[in-house]
Amino acid sequence: MNVNDFDFHLPEELIAQTPLLDRTASRLLVLDKETGEIKDRHFYEIVDFFNEGDCLVLNDTRVLPARLFGIKEDTGAKVEVLLLKQLEGDSWETLVKPGRKVKEGTVLTFGDGKLRGVCRQSLDHGGRIIEFQYEGIFHEILDSLGEMPLPPYIKEQLEDQDRYQTVFAKHRGSAAAPTAGLHFTEELLEKLREKGVHIAFITLHVGLGTFRPVSVESIEEHEMHAEFYQMTEGTAGLLNQVREQGGKIVAVGTTSARTLETIASQCDGKFEAASGWTDIFIYPGYTYRGIDSLITNFHLPKSTLVMLVSALAGRENILSAYEHAVRNQYRFFSFGDAMFIREGGQR
Repeated sequence: MNVNDFDFHLPEELIAQTPLLDRTASRLLVLDKETGEIKDRHFYEIVDFFNEGDCLVLNDTRVLPARLFGIKEDTGAKVEVLLLKQLEGDSWETLVKPGRKVKEGTVLTFGDGKLRGVCRQSLDHGGRIIEFQYEGIFHEILDSLGEMPLPPYIKEQLEDQDRYQTVFAKHRGSAAAPTAGLHFTEELLEKLREKGVHIAFITLHVGLGTFRPVSVESIEEHEMHAEFYQMTEGTAGLLNQVREQGGKIVAVGTTSARTLETIASQCDGKFEAASGWTDIFIYPGYTYRGIDSLITNFHLPKSTLVMLVSALAGRENILSAYEHAVRNQYRFFSFGDAMFIREGGQR
């Protein structure tokens, strides 16, 4: 299958630069994954599409203020470091700009020496392993020095850093937000609970590998970067119970979907407590075993995320829905509108 099969035209003005004041005010494109039928709604109406006994699965990862601005200790040259993944101890896999000037042994300083980093290794994809040195608690220092790692297509300054966090964010570790979850408020989640919808949480720490462009023509040759995931015994038990009682499992975001599919594929379609690293790559031809429906944002052309949703609803249905979204001026990407890919049996 060719990467160009997942291309579409996206006018640049449709890329959302700032979040709406009300998280739930985003538009919602509802897509029947079997028939391709489309409905235009608003996100606060999502409750109407759930039945009692269904289960909403949210990713409770918390985004790190992972972008650091510092200098090379020897020359004073400015550098930018993006934390991707914690390795052992105080060593992190990072992306560095300008990377070519940061070689093994280079010492970096941040915040007038409050944080120092030594480049220990250069990686094949242009990244660097940096070992940090500091006094105190690393995450407190990071909170004081770091900035939210907004995607490069967002040019506007984010005034409220919490708007790039979900309201249920809990476990630190992501280099990017699970953006489908940004549409929810505590009030909306409570309305779902009142309707008898179960709310479950998993954790997947989002790495930039999820958004890495597909650089090969044949998508089967693309390799995903691994990301850490975790499911508790309580969540696994709830999901199995929902399945046994005929409820639908609705993943919020591609990160939740990838976690659920990773575990379900290892457990014969069931769920159990698990943690580890997943590099699952979902594209058309894949048979979903963990989820029935998906709430997601609109993704970049030719991205692995467009391929993932195409595996759930069919490439033709997805490209038709995206064409509808462009024609009707939906807002795209992280701060944009949402899509609910649902089963026809749901309301």
